Amino acid sequence: MPYYRFENMEQLRTNPHLSSGKGAVVNGKFLTLRNNNKDAGTGSQLHYHPNELMIYPISGKINSVVGKDQRIVEAGTFVHVPPNARHSMKACEDGPISYLYCKDNTWTLAGIAADEAPPDEAPSIDELTAKHDAGIYPGKEKMPEASEAVVEGLNNCFYQLSEGPDAPTQSTRAIKIIEGHRINFVLVDSPDGKLEKMSAAPHERFMYIMSGAADSEIEGEKKSVGSGDLLHVPKGSSYSLVTKVEPTRYCYFESTDFLEAQIEE
Repeated sequence: MPYYRFENMEQLRTNPHLSSGKGAVVNGKFLTLRNNNKDAGTGSQLHYHPNELMIYPISGKINSVVGKDQRIVEAGTFVHVPPNARHSMKACEDGPISYLYCKDNTWTLAGIAADEAPPDEAPSIDELTAKHDAGIYPGKEKMPEASEAVVEGLNNCFYQLSEGPDAPTQSTRAIKIIEGHRINFVLVDSPDGKLEKMSAAPHERFMYIMSGAADSEIEGEKKSVGSGDLLHVPKGSSYSLVTKVEPTRYCYFESTDFLEAQIEE
C-alpha cells in the first residue's frame, strides 16, 4: 500500500525503556519512516544507534541535543543525527511535539543508552517491548567506558530550512536538499500545476505532504493527497505527483546509492 495517514495506524512505542515517544511506523526495504509523538515535558534520554537518523518537526517545540549541541527547534529546522551520535529529543514544557523520523535499515529502530555498550546484534522492537512489558530492562548493564556514542566532532547538525511552521510559501518552486551518507532529505515548495514524474524511481522515497494538495499515482494507484498524507515510493516504482490549485509544501526522505549497496550486498 503506497498511501498512509498516521492517525489511522497503530501507535507504537519502539524504545519504551529510553523514550516516551509513540507513533506510526512504515517499513521500507532501505528506510523506515516513523511519526514520533511526545507529550509536553517528556522525551528520550541520551542514546545512540549505528544507523543514520533524520528528523523534521511537524508541530511543537523540540528540546534537541545532538552530541554536545542543544537547541530548541520547530517546523522549519531539520535535524541530522549521524550514525552513533549521542542525541535526545524532548518536548518542551509548553506543549506536545510531533515529528518525522527516518532511519536507514542497516540497524533496527532500537536505541542504545549513551552509557551502555552496543549489543552484538540489533534487537527487534518486539523483543525490546516484550522484555520491558515483563519488567525486564531490555538494555545492557551500565558501562560508560564501553559506549560507542559519539559526542565530539559532529559539527553543526541543525539546518534552518524555512522561517518556521507558518512560513509563507515561496514565489516559485523551491527545493532544499540535505545529503546524508545513507539518507537524503528534500523540502519542496511548489506552485500549482507542477508535475514530477518517474517511470522507475531510482531510490526508495517516503514523502509527507505538509500543506496544499496534489494528485499522486504510484504503480498505477491514484489518490488525491493533502496535508498529513504519507506516500511510499519503492525503488523502481512508477510515480507521478502534480500539485493542484493551492501552493503545496512537502518533504521526502530518500535512500542513497551507498545505503542500497550496503543492504543489497
